[in-house]
Amino acid sequence: MNEIKYKPTIGLEVHVELNTKTKMFCRCLNNPDERQPNVNICPICTAQPGALPVINKDAIWHILRVGAALDGRLADFTEFDRKNYFYPDIPKGYQISQDKYPLVSGGSLRGVAITRVHLEEDTAKSFHDAKTGESLVDFNRSSLPLMELVTEPVIHDGPTASAFAKELQLLLRYLGASEANMEKGQMRIEANVSVAPEGDKLGTKVEIKNLNSFRTVEKAIDEEIKRQTGVLEAGGRVVQETRGWDENKQTTFSQRLKESSHDYRYFPDPDLPKLFISEIPEFRNVVESLPELPWQRRRRYAELFGLKTEDVEVFVQDRNLAGFFDELAEGLDHALDETKEYLKVAANYITSDILGLAALAGELRLPPVGDYAELLKMIMGGEVSSRGAKDILTIIIKEGGQPRQIAKERGLFQVSDEDAMGAIVDKVIVDNKNVFEEYKAGKEKALQFLVGQAMKESKGSANPGLLKKLFEQKKG
Repeated sequence: MNEIKYKPTIGLEVHVELNTKTKMFCRCLNNPDERQPNVNICPICTAQPGALPVINKDAIWHILRVGAALDGRLADFTEFDRKNYFYPDIPKGYQISQDKYPLVSGGSLRGVAITRVHLEEDTAKSFHDAKTGESLVDFNRSSLPLMELVTEPVIHDGPTASAFAKELQLLLRYLGASEANMEKGQMRIEANVSVAPEGDKLGTKVEIKNLNSFRTVEKAIDEEIKRQTGVLEAGGRVVQETRGWDENKQTTFSQRLKESSHDYRYFPDPDLPKLFISEIPEFRNVVESLPELPWQRRRRYAELFGLKTEDVEVFVQDRNLAGFFDELAEGLDHALDETKEYLKVAANYITSDILGLAALAGELRLPPVGDYAELLKMIMGGEVSSRGAKDILTIIIKEGGQPRQIAKERGLFQVSDEDAMGAIVDKVIVDNKNVFEEYKAGKEKALQFLVGQAMKESKGSANPGLLKKLFEQKKG
């Protein structure tokens, strides 16, 4: 009997708190860092009788820009709906969301097709005290503008889902839509996982709620795939339900049976106007407002500057470093044939030495662009060695100063005087006769040793290229 092979299918639902000054439907401050409970509240976000919501235009603008960046279809007509369900952190007994007419339809990111992106309000936050049995509700988060992005069920493993979520977080930061900090709950991911025999339609969908780190997304999905596969292989039936993730046990656990969309009894919110996007002046020029996007920056750095993939990704992930690098590149004489090589060297010192110093200091400190450019010219011109350049760069960042002045005061300029270097080469040969004989016999590694000894003898001031040339001449 042939062994049955099972195919997992995953779709993601991503909730992101947007970066606006005020909440979605009232003027209360949008401050996700507020620690004092029930400070940023009013009759609207606590659902007092007679209080009427007003739409936050900035939140809509953010969603439209996200949609444009994803190459999605931006709605002209849109409206808000009431999603009805009862829970203590939903004071109205319904959540204002979008059903049939989302702001964005379609699009893709990292090869993952997107179904829709819509706008809704966040819920309040419940706190349960197991000792006293009391439950408290903090309404500071109630009615914060919340983006929901839904993907098509086209993902088939945890790493792909995690990579998608990372790229989405990066995009949101580039757009200024949200910091999407998962530790703070600003970005929350739910995964819909189903497993079915290959060739069959989708299996029973199980939702894993509130995954709050990229590692958890990956691990929870892969563990749920294993669980469902095990159920099917044992002849069982997967139940449609909502599950959570137990970090200690590294497994999912059942929370409740999953509701269907019709259980929410959506209908248009009568207190909010229907919107025709093209008629609202503030929503024009959405595409033109977009900055350079992460994948565009990757392509530019790779194709225009020829940087290594690892260096490219460092710059794409850190916009401060990218800005520093771009300013350096803009100041170059682009007629130079060595421009690409110059920028590769520049990138290497940034990603190794500057970031290394930042790791030790606990903060990123960048040298003045002009001083860094001058140091690079000294490196490329052979005026300072790699070791000397590292020392100069460290001094510039920690103490300040001009690179040439530092090199002069600290004796870090490379010596290219052939007579002076010739004397050092002769001494090294005398002190290492056996190694020199090995080099003459064709052992190239011996040359590296001899050059290293000569560099030590010169206290790092010698030009290694010149030393190599002189040893080759002595070899005959």
